[in-house]
Amino acid sequence: MSFFISDAFAEGAVSTDALTGLLPLVLFGVVLYFLMIRPQVKRQKEHKKMVETLGKGDEVATAGGIVGKITEMGENFITVEIAEGVKVKFRRAAVESVMPKGSLKDM
Repeated sequence: MSFFISDAFAEGAVSTDALTGLLPLVLFGVVLYFLMIRPQVKRQKEHKKMVETLGKGDEVATAGGIVGKITEMGENFITVEIAEGVKVKFRRAAVESVMPKGSLKDM
């Protein structure tokens, strides 16, 4: 009967192989967070801040590559003049960057 007691104690022990096998997954998750997720969240915050500070007269470039000057502003949409007399309406989120003043004259 004493040989059954040693088996019972062995079943309750935690295997170090299971913990060692889980360690690479945890490390992968941490690396994924710091190399991919965190920088993306930071870029999203910067873009949101840039979109909130847009104003009339700003020269902008859209995600589609169209550049122009903001002529009208709405809550969700802006109107951009891309050539004299040609106005196009965009979602605010489509603005990729704000260009320095006077950069459209150089084009």
